[in-house]
Amino acid sequence: MSDYLVKGIAYNGQVRAYAVRSTETVGEAQRRHYTWPTASAALGRAMSATVMLGAMLQGEDKLTVKIEGGGPIGAILVDSNAKGEVRGYVTNPQTHFDLNEQGKLDVRRAVGTTGMLSVVKDIGLRDFFTGQVPIVSGELGEDFTYYLVTSEQIPSSVGVGVLVNPDNSILAAGGFIIQLMPGTEEETITAIENHLKNMTPVSKLIEKGLTPEELLFEILGKENVKILETMPVTFRCTCSKERFSNAIISLGKDEIEDMIKEDGKAEAQCHFCNEIYHFSEEELEQLREEAKE
Repeated sequence: MSDYLVKGIAYNGQVRAYAVRSTETVGEAQRRHYTWPTASAALGRAMSATVMLGAMLQGEDKLTVKIEGGGPIGAILVDSNAKGEVRGYVTNPQTHFDLNEQGKLDVRRAVGTTGMLSVVKDIGLRDFFTGQVPIVSGELGEDFTYYLVTSEQIPSSVGVGVLVNPDNSILAAGGFIIQLMPGTEEETITAIENHLKNMTPVSKLIEKGLTPEELLFEILGKENVKILETMPVTFRCTCSKERFSNAIISLGKDEIEDMIKEDGKAEAQCHFCNEIYHFSEEELEQLREEAKE
């Protein structure tokens, strides 16, 4: 089953809801970056939450999430857009610890709890919108919840989860975001809180084969949910040899000349997807001709 995301409303428009299955997408990131289990869980949770935030955008809008918690994993950086495309990486992909007291991957220890989560939205205006909140948990679901409640002032609940196979591949990944609209009845809020309190962890539900629609039914009750839209979710990087060529040109003639003299070639690697681009001496000479002094 390919990854996809659903948007819905519930309780006659009192609730806005998103859910995603991101197993293959997180699996692609794991393969590209050779992440170890705890790093995979952190990156996968961040990617699942970010692709749902991206789904709240429109048209060509996009956003970047940066998580710097002070932990050994280093910074986590994830990009997404309104089309379900997402890419991400962690600074130290080979980070792993023993399971925590709950028998789960110790994401909090990897991420840390002393930094910030920031969201930068590019919605086509001259200035970007930036929201930043302190990390309150390090488990990431609670941190994205805190961001939505504090920075965007929308009462929300974010659940994200990742299960990793013994061979480090991704067994299941996904998540949900539930948001209360202004004027939501107390009865509705209580019903949702009770469901969330007693539900099986989201990664386990995805492992069992529940679809994103069924995740929302589990939390909100099938009879209360109306699915509005479905979109595919994929790992997609925007890097290209042309982009790296432009970056090399921007270094200027002297810098490119040094590259030619020292190595006679160059290579550039994309942080987001690990793709490596090679430039021969002839290609560097061509770029030197296009560069300014």
